[in-house]
Amino acid sequence: MSHSNPAHKSHRNSLALAALGVVYGDIGTSPLYALKEVFGSPHHPVPITPDSVLGILSLVFWALMMVVSGKYVLFIMRADNRGEGGIMALMALALRNVKDGPQRHFIVILGLFGAALFYGDGVVTPAISVLSAVEGLEVITPAFKPYVIPLALVVLVLLFVIQRHGTAAVGKLFGPVMLLWFGVLTVLGVSNILAEPDVLRALNPAWGAAFLTNNPMLGFFSLGAVVLVLTGGEALYADMGHFGRQPIQLAWFGMVLPALLINYFGQGALLLNNADAVANPFYMMAPAWALLPLVVLSTAATVIASQAVISGAFSITLQAMQLGFSPRLQVQHTSESEIGQIFLPAINWLLLAAVIALVLGFGSSSNLAAAYGIAVTGTMLITNLLAFVVARSQWGWKTWQAALCILPFVLIDVAFFSANSIKIADGGWFPLIFGLAVFAVLSTWKRGREVLHQKLGQDVIDLSFFIESLALGGATRVPGTAVFLTGRPRGVPRAMLHSLKHYKVLHERMVIVTIRIFDVPYVPEIDRVEVHNLGESFWQVTVQYGFKDEPDLPAALALCAPVGLEFDMMDTSFFLGRETLIPRFGEDMAYWRVLLFTTMFRNASSLTDFFKIPSNRVVELGSQVVL
Repeated sequence: MSHSNPAHKSHRNSLALAALGVVYGDIGTSPLYALKEVFGSPHHPVPITPDSVLGILSLVFWALMMVVSGKYVLFIMRADNRGEGGIMALMALALRNVKDGPQRHFIVILGLFGAALFYGDGVVTPAISVLSAVEGLEVITPAFKPYVIPLALVVLVLLFVIQRHGTAAVGKLFGPVMLLWFGVLTVLGVSNILAEPDVLRALNPAWGAAFLTNNPMLGFFSLGAVVLVLTGGEALYADMGHFGRQPIQLAWFGMVLPALLINYFGQGALLLNNADAVANPFYMMAPAWALLPLVVLSTAATVIASQAVISGAFSITLQAMQLGFSPRLQVQHTSESEIGQIFLPAINWLLLAAVIALVLGFGSSSNLAAAYGIAVTGTMLITNLLAFVVARSQWGWKTWQAALCILPFVLIDVAFFSANSIKIADGGWFPLIFGLAVFAVLSTWKRGREVLHQKLGQDVIDLSFFIESLALGGATRVPGTAVFLTGRPRGVPRAMLHSLKHYKVLHERMVIVTIRIFDVPYVPEIDRVEVHNLGESFWQVTVQYGFKDEPDLPAALALCAPVGLEFDMMDTSFFLGRETLIPRFGEDMAYWRVLLFTTMFRNASSLTDFFKIPSNRVVELGSQVVL
């Protein structure tokens, strides 16, 4: 057994290296702006005295230890949905044993709002990261100041434009570049700590406690900036499915956490030596000759950080589509081998437009820092509540045990969230408004689908009764196979009734297909299809997918051959219902939501594309539905 260990170890190490690029980009670039915001913020700057520097460093150290190491890396990562992490996977896990009712409704609202805030975070991260990296040019010479915003915009536009080509090619560089980045963070930190070793006293939590006790109001305001060192904790959990728990933990404790702490302490040491360095403590740690290479490396690191957030937004949208919370959007696969490498044009261009608006509207990373934090802390708080439900319902913990474990994390997150809520007027409103808009879209789509399902089900004919009546004769049968997609396996599909009404014939083989999405990431190939022969050449096929599976209906139907149901695509017609929705005032949904749902329904990607059905084999039959 032991001889296979080196191979296993090397695989784990290479995964940990890849995780450096994808998982830790966001939290890894926080040193660019976090301490600068604490001590140099135009809103509530902390004065640079030995007590306050040591107090803030102590808060940074314990925040990273308790929130990222304790909560995310050691506790929340246990709440995986068959290996998958992230708020959507956590919501699906929390819902697993919950029946319909107020509790289920509350969990869905929590999960959707957490996912919506994740999008808000996904817009602010690229803007603040890239801007703060390019602002390093101002440290080299103030003459560069007018070029900072145009240059940041060029970098961001290029980043979003290359998404369609996939990240596989560039992705190979992500790990090594971030390895160099964390190495540079460590070297810069060590060189400054050696000049002022006194700074290491901040490891004692008493300094943080004293700072908060002696300056209660200022301490409270400073938490709104200290939280910037934690941004990226949620992404770390969301990316668990790509790398697995162990490589992520290995990269965190082996490289990322030490590098971040050493760099923050180095910045603190610099401020103790030179209070003027508050203008940009990160860049001022470096010698003058290293500034330009450092700006280039920082920009590369922030592009990688932004890439991780964009990929996360694509991934969470796909999960939302599969779980029925989002309209179908066009999905392009950018890698032959990597199933997770996807590109969603609609989401990509929406994020780019929002990022450009942010950069132009806020104008500097300091202004943007006010917008950052509220979305992050909101999502963190929601993750705690969902983890509490999972601990009780899935792990069998008693309520008091789960509460005792979650309570410290909730108190910390409430403190950070409250401190950030003061920044709402200064810019925190942006991710909240953006998140609320996303929440309105996700919840309206879910509710609209339920209302539509009810309306379509009002006049459904029982399938077994229909098949029995065919045995008495009546409908002419023509050669070929007809496939009908329906969400109601026990009823006659509306498209079949329309077809019979128009053509007065039925095919010699009638296949009724129902597609079910389960709250697990993947359904094994062996469980993909269930086939039942209903008699009179009618077949019922249930196709089963997980929320991260890639739907491919022809491939699934090919799996029916062993039970005697073979498909020749050139002899098969797919009959799809296409409803035209007519909005009207009703009791089921507010009128604005009816209009929003109707618009989304009209613009959703077609079933043909989404399920990879050959378009030349599709017959669409329309009907009108009044909502």
